[in-house]
Amino acid sequence: MSDSIFNPDFQQQNLPSKIVAGLERISEVFKVLLWEKAKLLGLSPIQIQILIFIRYHHIEVCNVSHLAKEFNVTKPTISDAVRVLVKKQLIQKVSASSDSRSYAIQLTEIGKTTVAETENFAQPLKTQLENIDGKALESTFETLSQLIYKLNQIGVLTVQRTCYACKFYKKTETAHFCNLMEKELQNTEIRIDCREFEVK
Repeated sequence: MSDSIFNPDFQQQNLPSKIVAGLERISEVFKVLLWEKAKLLGLSPIQIQILIFIRYHHIEVCNVSHLAKEFNVTKPTISDAVRVLVKKQLIQKVSASSDSRSYAIQLTEIGKTTVAETENFAQPLKTQLENIDGKALESTFETLSQLIYKLNQIGVLTVQRTCYACKFYKKTETAHFCNLMEKELQNTEIRIDCREFEVK
């Protein structure tokens, strides 16, 4: 018997493979929901992702280089998306004072309205999660946050801002601790995308 992750017979005997197969199905749902919203507004999925990212992150990381790493695509791909978004007047470029060739990207008022219309695309996933038992959800979150960190450590995931990789994070024998907030963190308080994240 093939020990492929995608062999259903092997999955039945190997829980990690079954989880990987499940994550693949979830990723398909995410893509479908994003595409449906994109088609309604005449945008591409990456354009929507860029708009939403810019809305909720510091301007220092809203540039072509960082966005390419964030979404695991090439700089030309991001540049093309940015060019379209500028043309549609959804974003504007802000020149860096130190380097006239370098620029950050910020939303226009039209862009902010578009984000408000698009950012709920993943709501069906959230709705279903809200119907799952709290302890099961907490366990799932703990597993996911550790998986994201480990994938980043081996170079598969290029950008992540979880507590585990942050210079302010400390793990004691009994708890997680944030030195920036000066407080102990519950498992559910571990962040997936922290604005104050600084790499160790």
